Amino acid sequence: MKRSAKNLIILLIGLAVVSLANSCKKDDSSSSSKKDPVITWANPADIIVGTSLTATQLNATADVPGTFVYTPAIGAVLNVGQNQDLKTDFTPADAANYNIVSKTVKINVTAPTNSGIIFNPNLTYGSMTDQDGNVYKTITIGTQTWMAENLRTVKYRNGDPIPEVTDNTAWFNLLTDAYCNYKNTANSDTINTYGRLYNWYAVSDSRNIAPIGWHVPTDAEWATLTTYLGGESVAGGKMKETGITHWPWVNPYATNESGFTALPSGVRGYNLHGDFGFLGLGLGYWSSTPGYGSSAMDLYMDAAANSNCYSSSRSLWMGFSIRCVKD
Repeated sequence: MKRSAKNLIILLIGLAVVSLANSCKKDDSSSSSKKDPVITWANPADIIVGTSLTATQLNATADVPGTFVYTPAIGAVLNVGQNQDLKTDFTPADAANYNIVSKTVKINVTAPTNSGIIFNPNLTYGSMTDQDGNVYKTITIGTQTWMAENLRTVKYRNGDPIPEVTDNTAWFNLLTDAYCNYKNTANSDTINTYGRLYNWYAVSDSRNIAPIGWHVPTDAEWATLTTYLGGESVAGGKMKETGITHWPWVNPYATNESGFTALPSGVRGYNLHGDFGFLGLGLGYWSSTPGYGSSAMDLYMDAAANSNCYSSSRSLWMGFSIRCVKD
């Protein structure tokens, strides 16, 4: 009896072990039956620096319902660079039968090309890079070193984005910072040639629109430049690009002997609305100096066949170009 009882106990233990093993197998089978969703997402086409990420780039799809979370998110602006990671984490709606999965693709962010800006071939230009990765020519004039191209950043120095405002009425009513492209163009040549337009709220923002080591000039610093070039009655001609590539007609006073290479980049808000105007005909450069009431000081020049430029005071919501001067 004792041996039979012992054998019975061994048998029962064996059955228990088998039962437990089978149970574990069932659990493992249940776990392994969960599937990975199939994510379809190709490497997006190259974009120009300053272009916000949209659903055009962040357009992954799955073979089951669920939710995508992208890194970087829609609206992010990437610096210039090749093979930058775009990642998505996909959470399936049917979590009981599908696993959470991730996928990464690559995108190239390129610097735009300009439409044949005519710099002074007899002068030596330097270069600088802004917080977006845009590279600019620079020129030393007297005791100052200036950007020889218009600013086109869409970020502040700390990396915060500058809001883009495309609607005319919204632009006119702004009391906060903003930038735009002339007539909201997405053409990279136009943007790289003429730069972007900014209201003065962006100029005066404490996060700094100018790259490290540079700043938006004061009205006095503009005066230092024009005085060095002989005064406002002649300085404009010495600052303007020569020829008719961008200006509308030959101006015998436009020599660009300073190397500043001013272009007629147009303005926004010339008619007391948020409308664009004067591309090819004129430009305004902001200063950091407040004017009278709701205005700030700027330097303006137009396409008239003369050598003039002049300081004036403009409404804060107007869209003007920016040239930075070295600290």
